[in-house]
Amino acid sequence: MLVPAIDLALAQVQDLHRDQTTRIHTVLQAGSAPAHGTATVYCMAHHALEGAETAARAGDTATFDWYRAHPDANTSALTTPTVVGPRIVVSPDPDGMLRSPLSETPYYLLGPDTTTAPGEERELAAAAYAMGARAGFAGLLADHAVVACLLRRKNLGDTLISWSITRLPGTVFCDHVGDPAVLGRDLIHEAGHNWLNDALSATACKISEETTFYSPWRKTRRPAFGFLHACWAFPLTMIYTARILPDTDGPTHDFLAAYLEQQRGLLTTTAEDHTRALALITDPTLRQRLRTIHDEALTL
Repeated sequence: MLVPAIDLALAQVQDLHRDQTTRIHTVLQAGSAPAHGTATVYCMAHHALEGAETAARAGDTATFDWYRAHPDANTSALTTPTVVGPRIVVSPDPDGMLRSPLSETPYYLLGPDTTTAPGEERELAAAAYAMGARAGFAGLLADHAVVACLLRRKNLGDTLISWSITRLPGTVFCDHVGDPAVLGRDLIHEAGHNWLNDALSATACKISEETTFYSPWRKTRRPAFGFLHACWAFPLTMIYTARILPDTDGPTHDFLAAYLEQQRGLLTTTAEDHTRALALITDPTLRQRLRTIHDEALTL
């Protein structure tokens, strides 16, 4: 079944990717910086910058020099082919990831010791990207889920934890159950967060933190930034889930159908507050994108 593509392209985001990549390569004084302007090079540049800074603080000259010589974080040696372009799929030890003031959650930096995930996990990720693309999310995944860090293997029905961090755009961290339909949902969720972070920066939207809104997902009041992120990322996963449900069966179908039903109930309670929160978005194009996705999810 053909489904319409979710068009999230913003010229300002492409400009942001190009400009920040150039700045990072300048800071690193990269001798052989790759051509800039692509989402992949933008993502890799942030890994190189964070890795170089971490190495510098530790006095690790060899690693610092490696990042300067590899502003692409050695992309060509790590990529896995997918329908949305070459991706980097890794499986870092969750207990050995970095923790610092950089992020409230642990994170992983591509570096000289990075190896790709085992073949089974790379195949799983490739299939998940394909599921997302068939559901209309190829553009989102191509530009905002460049690096997939697959963490703990869990059972269907277990709590799955996924996250992204603003300092590593284009990188997602997630548990998985070995099912591409479920992993596709979580890749889209985190790619959505990455997209919104970039879009807010690119459009210079500074959201006031003074007003809070009740988040049914957290069961607490949250500042507008967090509330709008939730009202964006969860609707994206709802649209994805509704579109791929006919292609699933058995326990996976039941799991995703229950997820969609749960999300319907949660999202409905945000309708009034979402309208109020959108008033804080100063860029009209971005504001309309957020409204369109939220409204579509409400119709599911």
